[in-house]
Amino acid sequence: MVTITDKAKIKIEELIRDTGLDESYFLRVSVKGGGCSGLSYNMDFDNESQKGDQEFEDKGMKIVLDMKSFLYLAGTELDFSDGLNGKGFNFVNPNASRTCGCGESFSV
Repeated sequence: MVTITDKAKIKIEELIRDTGLDESYFLRVSVKGGGCSGLSYNMDFDNESQKGDQEFEDKGMKIVLDMKSFLYLAGTELDFSDGLNGKGFNFVNPNASRTCGCGESFSV
């Protein structure tokens, strides 16, 4: 399961509203090869599920991952920070053995 914090939920809802997407859209989180640690996080809005997708709901928000990404992200929490130390989404991934300094890539 992938969860989100209250701050992340507020920011995601704001982004959906600002881009004019309707309620059929959900958050798709995935892992792609690349980044300085080997794997990088990816987030996007989608309104079509694919075969093998893993679907979760947390705080009323639908979160979808493909099976490969789910294997790397099981137990991950998505947070949002807007403080002085940086602004943006942060992944708290218990499966990551190493992360890069910016937090956008990881390895297992």
